[in-house]
Amino acid sequence: MRAPSTVILLAAFCHLTTSGAEQNVAPGTSATHFQVQLPIEARPFPEPLPAGKLEPGFRLRGIKGWGWTPEQYLEEIPVLTSYKLNFLMNCYLSMFSSLEPGAWKNEWWKPLPESKKAAYAQVIRAARASGLNFCFAVHPQLASSRPLDPTKEEDIDQVYQHYALAQQQGVSWFSISLDDVRWDGKGARTGGSEHSKLVNRVLERLRKTDSRAQMIFCPGPYWGDASGAADRAYLEALAQELNPDVYVFWTGQNVYGPSITRASAARFKNVVKHRLFLWDNYPVNDANPTMHLGPVIGRDRDLGEVIDGYLSNPMAQQNRINRIPLATCADYAFNPWSYDPARSIEQAIRLSAQTIPQQQLLKTLVEMYPGFLSTGGGSGKNPVRDTFESLTKNPAQPRAAKDFFQRVEDFSTSLSKEFSEQYPDACRTVAADVGWMKQRL
Repeated sequence: MRAPSTVILLAAFCHLTTSGAEQNVAPGTSATHFQVQLPIEARPFPEPLPAGKLEPGFRLRGIKGWGWTPEQYLEEIPVLTSYKLNFLMNCYLSMFSSLEPGAWKNEWWKPLPESKKAAYAQVIRAARASGLNFCFAVHPQLASSRPLDPTKEEDIDQVYQHYALAQQQGVSWFSISLDDVRWDGKGARTGGSEHSKLVNRVLERLRKTDSRAQMIFCPGPYWGDASGAADRAYLEALAQELNPDVYVFWTGQNVYGPSITRASAARFKNVVKHRLFLWDNYPVNDANPTMHLGPVIGRDRDLGEVIDGYLSNPMAQQNRINRIPLATCADYAFNPWSYDPARSIEQAIRLSAQTIPQQQLLKTLVEMYPGFLSTGGGSGKNPVRDTFESLTKNPAQPRAAKDFFQRVEDFSTSLSKEFSEQYPDACRTVAADVGWMKQRL
């Protein structure tokens, strides 16, 4: 078997050192390569706060699921607490009636099945026992044959049943998401006004039972800085009509942000005039056949001065291997002032493997799938497949694609032997890439 460090031949080098990121170009290739060092020593994790800082960079720090099962949420709860995260939100997709590929079904008006009620009651209890704020989320419009009409009292009553059920289990954090659907059909300002009234009504009813109830709202325009006329009109309606206690989700300047700056957050907040929760779309893969395992990068150190909460959007369905990039998100959210992506990914690998050979394998895996923040592209970016396709088009190296395939296949075998039980999701992803390449040879 070849040594893990020789497995990958990927092109434009993004070599992380302890001093930061450094770009190099490897001769004769054009895909993206990412190199990490294995940790020399174990460090406290996340990185302790620097002198003079008494509180973490973000008061609320956590993760949401991505269509996960109750069992997956339960698996992640002890991991979140070990990373000093304090917030867990269910993915609204998890509440759908069906997540079959190409056939999502969102019957939000129906009561949840008894089995799902019991399963999420267990998740909520486990989160509370671990000191996590559990946030219950529903999206009553996406992929629905009967999208909620915020002007109809009957619709508000029917969606409220789910929030009331969660509240009965002791939940005090809630989210209404109306992202990725049309919100300006009656005009942008009217859309913002109707959405505000819906959120206000639900929060008002929740607070009649528990005055501590908190709400996060994901609006129609959830990224950018409200520079467009329609976005601004919608967000100005929120500013004037949405309950001032409601937090607003924001993903940064873009849906998938290579960088997220304090200045852009301040511009968005200045328009919406509500507290913000950063919905960081990393390392999300949107259920595409790929992984994003490198460290989170490009987030300003002082974002926490403008934004109250930080929420990482994970991969689907690879919740276990997601813990590697999640560790770096947790490290950043806890101590953004001292955050070093190179050091953070080193420690994330150390936390995820028990032996040096295991660390070597995970190091190679991270280098194979360094994440779209490092490589460019979006949530569906797969650098292994991109590299293979690039090599097949290089007439100067007729065997390069076959050699690359063989190295990845060898690595896939080694990874499965070592991690088939601990990280079956990652093993399946690499094996799928091997099968994909084999079909094209």
